[in-house]
Amino acid sequence: MPSQLPPSFSRPFLKIYHILEAMLLVAITLATVFAMVEEFIHMFVQKRVLLTDILLMFIYLEVLAMVQQFVVNGKIPVRYPIYIAMMAIARYITLGMKELDAVPVVWLSLAAFILAAATLLIRAGHHYWPYVDRKTQEKDE
Repeated sequence: MPSQLPPSFSRPFLKIYHILEAMLLVAITLATVFAMVEEFIHMFVQKRVLLTDILLMFIYLEVLAMVQQFVVNGKIPVRYPIYIAMMAIARYITLGMKELDAVPVVWLSLAAFILAAATLLIRAGHHYWPYVDRKTQEKDE
């Protein structure tokens, strides 16, 4: 359904919105790159690389991939935040393995499994029931 707002309002509003969106994407990208550089410096100073460091780098990589997907397609597939959540859970379990009791580890593992199953369901859903927007539907008719 098209907007009921007058074009004299919606055009300037959308321009401001797109500029703000671009500024936030640049800020997120710069913050992520800064955090990655900081992590590399930390590993260099410590002269060792731990599994938690690698998992943290994957989280940063997924954030950058999410920004890239948004810039290219104008939307973020829901599975990207799920990937980040799975990596964060894996990092948390790895980081606190010695301090965590068995029950929290089981719950965290179950949470990661549920997120993985959700990703699988989303991917299967996109395969068997692909999303068709109005523009594609109008071209086919």
